Amino acid sequence: MNILPDFRTLRPASLSDAVAALAVPGAEPLAGGTDLLPNLRRGLGKPETLVDLTGITGFAAISVGADGTLRIGAGATLEAVAEDARVLASWPVLAQAASLVAGPSHRAAATLGGNLCQDTRCVFYNQSEWWRSGNGFCLKYEGDKCHVVVKSDRCYATYHGDVAPALMVLNASAEVVGPKGVRLVPVADLFVESGAAHLSLDHGEVLAALLVPPATGWTAAYSKVRVRDAIDFPLAGVAVALKRDGNAIAGLRVAMTGTNSAPLMVPTDALWGRPWNDETAEALVQAVRKVSNVLKTTVAGVKYRRRVLLAVARRQMDYLWNGK
Repeated sequence: MNILPDFRTLRPASLSDAVAALAVPGAEPLAGGTDLLPNLRRGLGKPETLVDLTGITGFAAISVGADGTLRIGAGATLEAVAEDARVLASWPVLAQAASLVAGPSHRAAATLGGNLCQDTRCVFYNQSEWWRSGNGFCLKYEGDKCHVVVKSDRCYATYHGDVAPALMVLNASAEVVGPKGVRLVPVADLFVESGAAHLSLDHGEVLAALLVPPATGWTAAYSKVRVRDAIDFPLAGVAVALKRDGNAIAGLRVAMTGTNSAPLMVPTDALWGRPWNDETAEALVQAVRKVSNVLKTTVAGVKYRRRVLLAVARRQMDYLWNGK
């Protein structure tokens, strides 16, 4: 690990001040720091200014509106999300996903916005500076080629956030504040499937809050596979939301993480109206397979990660269908 590079720190008290500070070249946002600071210690980035967002009034607030919409400030810690009584009662999949991130000390500091906006990861990228220099660096940072797909002109580092797929199947939106004002975007649209530039946020924009509509009639769950049951990022993770009408699927949303450069929704419209049986399960597995692009980006083998991804997708649907 390197010592941290020289930088100055700003701590604005309002979103407008934060947007102005981030508009300056060389400025990067800082919240809990559980992702950014270890990267800086590895020599992955040299920001001139870190804009500390934790001093913004109301940035960590959690509330439920008159219409039943849950609003979570991007500065809310994962611990706060996982333990909030309103989230546990009405959006338990979100509390579940937040509770599965890393370990207790991480969740006490890490924020919801930071978890969503975390950097992509790769076995060739998340290394010390001297290790990366011995390999000629990589396309994601300081190099000119991807060591995963050597002839590719894009980076294949993968996204491993746990909370994004849960929010995606809950049909949540992100409130983004920037120099041009406020915009609401579906959580899935926050991401671009490019390991080097995986966020759709424009320069100077801040993820301010997440808006989650009422989940009436839906049940949902999230599951991840990792080497250790604490600390580790998901090698594969799947969130499923189901609405059932008797013996038919009345609604189905599936999102996955840990396999691609972005968390992705799986097309499931063709399964609506069908019963849940082996034939439908195979159709779901094939839909997940088509969207996934598992490559050598982690210490676990590609075949293993692909198999567990498909197995977890079916297992989650079995779990929800049987009401267990």
